[in-house]
Amino acid sequence: MIEATSPHTGGDMETVTSADGTTIAYERTGSGPSLVLVHGGACDHRFWDLSNIRTAFAEHYTVYAVDCRGVGESDDATEYELEREFEDVAAVVDSIDSPVRLLGHSSGALLSLEAALRTDNLHELILYEPPIPVGGHELYSEEILDEMKRLLDAGEDEQVLVLFLQEIAQSTPEEIDAQRSAPDWQDLVDAAHIWPRSVQAVGEYEFDAIRFANMRTPTLLLSGSESPPFLRDATEVVTNALPSSGLVTFDGQAHEAMLTAPDRFVDEVLTFLRASN
Repeated sequence: MIEATSPHTGGDMETVTSADGTTIAYERTGSGPSLVLVHGGACDHRFWDLSNIRTAFAEHYTVYAVDCRGVGESDDATEYELEREFEDVAAVVDSIDSPVRLLGHSSGALLSLEAALRTDNLHELILYEPPIPVGGHELYSEEILDEMKRLLDAGEDEQVLVLFLQEIAQSTPEEIDAQRSAPDWQDLVDAAHIWPRSVQAVGEYEFDAIRFANMRTPTLLLSGSESPPFLRDATEVVTNALPSSGLVTFDGQAHEAMLTAPDRFVDEVLTFLRASN
């Protein structure tokens, strides 16, 4: 069951400057070793407050919950390139004085994976179903992308977000209803122009396993047994490409086990992090 909570009030927004000069914001809470959280599409750093995930991690770690470029408190640039978002995550990691544990969900997992090649400050890496096009799968159809752009041009911002959740994230009606009742819904609607460009850029990303052949960062891949096949296949491809990786599958769960099975999600993450210390 998804539980929408009130906004987290345990910390203040802080910022770091990315490689191209864009200001990237994050909220820091908790104490202990550093854990950076990178959300996926159609959400901001408050995603981690649903089902109290961030609170659970903050009992053990200093948690840095990032707002991705153009979302929440983070700034944007005139021109968009997916590469800049990889640099954004690396900039946050590099700004922290101690080695970092980095956890990314969905498109945030892709950003985190690429950021791992751009920083020497990683201790562990956790990736939940990066939406990488593999094996002939496509992230989206041209018809869906065109419809998102048409809705955006027509000023139907909320419908852009709903279409993203339905067709790209493949959220259930119950998950969409829960997200609609969360405090950040209107902010996500206001960022509607972000979602079509993000979908298109991630859909055009090409994964090259050779680039990761020498990456020795201990990495945990997470997946849901009920997730769409393209996400499960992508997760397996990344697992096989990384030399120091393992895969955990949440039986009976899909793309958001942190919301539908939060206790197990937190337990798997903490178990991995403690074993790597």
